[in-house]
Amino acid sequence: MNYLTDKHKELSESQQSGLMLWFGQLPMDKKAVAIGLSLTVGISSAAMAWQGTSSDRIYFCIKTPSKTLVCRDKDNRPFRMTPFYWQEWKLSGMPRQVVRDAATGVNGLVKATNPYKAFWAFGGFLGFALAGWMLRHCQDEEKQRAVFEDIAQKRDAAKAEMAARSELLESYRDVAIAEVQLQADLDLIANDRSVDIQKAEIYAHTEIEVTQMEASDAIFEAQTAGMTEQQKAEYIKQLRLMKTPYLQGSQTLAGTIDPNDKVTGSEPGAIAPQDNKTAWVQNLIKQTALIWGNQGGGKSWLARYVIQLKKQAGYRVIVLDPDSNRSEWRGVESYHSWDDIEQQIRDYVQELESRLKTFNNSSLSESQWRQKLWADGIALSLICEEATTYGDFIKDAELLDKFGKLALTKSRKQEMPITVVAHNNTQTCLFGIKGLHNLVSKMLQVECLAEVDPVTLQPSSTGKAKVKLDSSNEWLDVNLPKMTAKISDFSDALPAESNPNPPIDKATLERIYELEFNLGNKAGDTQYEPKKLSPQAQKLYEYLTRTERIEADVKEFKGNFKVQGERFTVEQIKGWMYEIVGAGLADWIAEGVIKLNQI
Repeated sequence: MNYLTDKHKELSESQQSGLMLWFGQLPMDKKAVAIGLSLTVGISSAAMAWQGTSSDRIYFCIKTPSKTLVCRDKDNRPFRMTPFYWQEWKLSGMPRQVVRDAATGVNGLVKATNPYKAFWAFGGFLGFALAGWMLRHCQDEEKQRAVFEDIAQKRDAAKAEMAARSELLESYRDVAIAEVQLQADLDLIANDRSVDIQKAEIYAHTEIEVTQMEASDAIFEAQTAGMTEQQKAEYIKQLRLMKTPYLQGSQTLAGTIDPNDKVTGSEPGAIAPQDNKTAWVQNLIKQTALIWGNQGGGKSWLARYVIQLKKQAGYRVIVLDPDSNRSEWRGVESYHSWDDIEQQIRDYVQELESRLKTFNNSSLSESQWRQKLWADGIALSLICEEATTYGDFIKDAELLDKFGKLALTKSRKQEMPITVVAHNNTQTCLFGIKGLHNLVSKMLQVECLAEVDPVTLQPSSTGKAKVKLDSSNEWLDVNLPKMTAKISDFSDALPAESNPNPPIDKATLERIYELEFNLGNKAGDTQYEPKKLSPQAQKLYEYLTRTERIEADVKEFKGNFKVQGERFTVEQIKGWMYEIVGAGLADWIAEGVIKLNQI
């Protein structure tokens, strides 16, 4: 027997006899012999105890008055008793009529045939008891052995199962390692190709700048050909002291470009003026927006109108609509089964992450990066119709959560805005995302207003809506675009007339110069081109040198300022600074800050 502790063993052995301790140490075959001997002794002793009598008997008869002897009772059993009781009867007054039966034994006395009958009976009991005790002991040991055998079988089965699982996991591990190695190789190759492309772009840009500098030097040398060093110095001094025709009186460059100084009350706001009630829809083209409202409010019609504008702007439009088919979306990509919708969402997330990674590893500014996306023709816009049901049918909750967070925070600057059409503006209706309540409440939203017809009790659009601009808490009343029929065919949408972020070319710069800086004069009237600057860059450089400015910061220029009916961007001003630096007249000393070279 296995004991839990030494104390357990001591207590168990103290409750057992020495005979059972000895018996427990015997092998099984000797135990069987001992049990057989004990049973033999018990059976033999019981047989011996069953035979004969264990005491003497005195047989007697009773004399009747007729002098006859009656030796048996009415049941024909002989009268008899032991000598002990015979003597007791005689002492207490035995009747004379009682006489011994001379015909039986010796004067009625019959000796005992089995005087050790009691011992034989005890021997039989002892034999059977000992055999039962030993059988009980064997039974207990057999129960313990059965438990251990059951445990051993379960242990062997568990070992076999663990070995099988280990082999299966080993196979999975090999496959996973191979997949990771393959993905790492692919990422490495893609990164190498990206680095090569970036190097080629940098080399090309550098070659262009070097060529421009050499050309500027050649032009300046041609303009000053035949001049002495003193004449060249006087010519340069004349350029520095020359008045700029585009600044008058106390007017300064900072004041000229200050939007608070130039923008008047006629400046169009984010919401259309009274003469154009639907111009506010332009806000939905390039920004991620949520269109929501009750049934019949005109959500889907407004979304189709926006899609038409997006396509005209040059976006590749993809529509995810589980409640319709492709006949409703002719001329654009559309997907309608839940498997296709989930795959498009997965592709969108992968593309957005890829663009973010490429942009973060590049040296391009945000404006340059967005121009590159348009130049590559990969501007993308996703339309999510019936977004309220996405969380019920797309089981990959992690994908939806990631899609919602990336789309609301990172899509606009990567030219991948989405338009969500839902029944409400809660997080549950917006793909079930969590943790971005403040972001959802701050995003661009349009609530289409519906009314119930008092006769038919059917909801219909009021033609009105409420708009909450990005990062604003104010809801503004607007009119929905008027449409006589639902737009289902987008193939006749006009292509984009121009890149929404066009590069600054020479024609654009000359136009800005004519509209803003020349102020009615001809460009040729003040055409001084040391280093062959464009007219507007030349005028900017002349102003800085005339006012003895050593440094110029692009932060002095406010974005989207308006002068004489035309808008100008900070990127355009920054482009002129690039020309001045490229001509060798200044150097970049910080982000957006140049320092003029002293001549």
